[in-house]
Amino acid sequence: MASTQVLKYTPEDSSFSAQALPIPCGVLNPSPPPSAVWPPLDFGLGALACCGACVFTNPLEVVKTRLQLQGELRARGSYQRHYRGVLQALWVVGRSDGLRGLQKGLSVGLMYQGLMNGVRLGSYSYCEAAGITAVDGGSLVSGAVAGALGAFIASPAYLVKTHLQAQTVQTIAVGHQHNHQGVSNAFATIYRREGVIGLWRGVNGAVPRVMVGSAAQLATFSSAKEWVSRSQGRLYHGFSDCLLKVCQAEGPLGLYKGMGPVFIRLGPHTVLSMLFWDMLREWTYQEKPGKGKTD
Repeated sequence: MASTQVLKYTPEDSSFSAQALPIPCGVLNPSPPPSAVWPPLDFGLGALACCGACVFTNPLEVVKTRLQLQGELRARGSYQRHYRGVLQALWVVGRSDGLRGLQKGLSVGLMYQGLMNGVRLGSYSYCEAAGITAVDGGSLVSGAVAGALGAFIASPAYLVKTHLQAQTVQTIAVGHQHNHQGVSNAFATIYRREGVIGLWRGVNGAVPRVMVGSAAQLATFSSAKEWVSRSQGRLYHGFSDCLLKVCQAEGPLGLYKGMGPVFIRLGPHTVLSMLFWDMLREWTYQEKPGKGKTD
């Protein structure tokens, strides 16, 4: 009978045996921590991966900044809308500022990505190698702490990047125009006006934002990024003051300005960053002296 035949079937006879289809490590058992990479090298790999992604997604970062600054602290309908969506904003910026305008702030954007993600991914990689991410909740905690550290260290670069990306010709200008003459001039101007503390303006908003995003992204390799703590000098006296003023003047929807380009940018940026990082680390493991393939 068919049932008897089934009972007599041995694993060696079956095309679905363990030898034919081995169960990947991590499905029934936890995956072992990856091999440790020399920390400075891992820092560099994370920085390089995210800088590569930044080159492709910086135009969306420019658009996001303009959309967020448009109508700042003004009631809806009481200001001229130069930007009405992602694609239209890209076209307006390209028409007015040229193709270079779409890559405004790229150099300091690369600086930010290199610092923030180098520290973030390098720290998370260290936690992986140490086995911290293997415990319950370890991935979320490691991602959050790594993100907080990276965001704090790179906060001045993010501040300058936002200033430069907001600068444009008067006909389509939104928000306060700082009129910096370049990256070094921007750092020097902020330092002269507000001192060292001024370079970290908005860090109390950036750190929790990156902690949440980093925890979600590194724990699941998906995305959660970016409502920015924008510093406009005397307009705001801190994160809570900024939150209150935006809600009062622009309504709750003002907190979500630029949400479209945030997610449109974050998707490819996350995929490219994680892909480049994984490829670089895999290549590094393979290139380790004395490390060969096993059967």
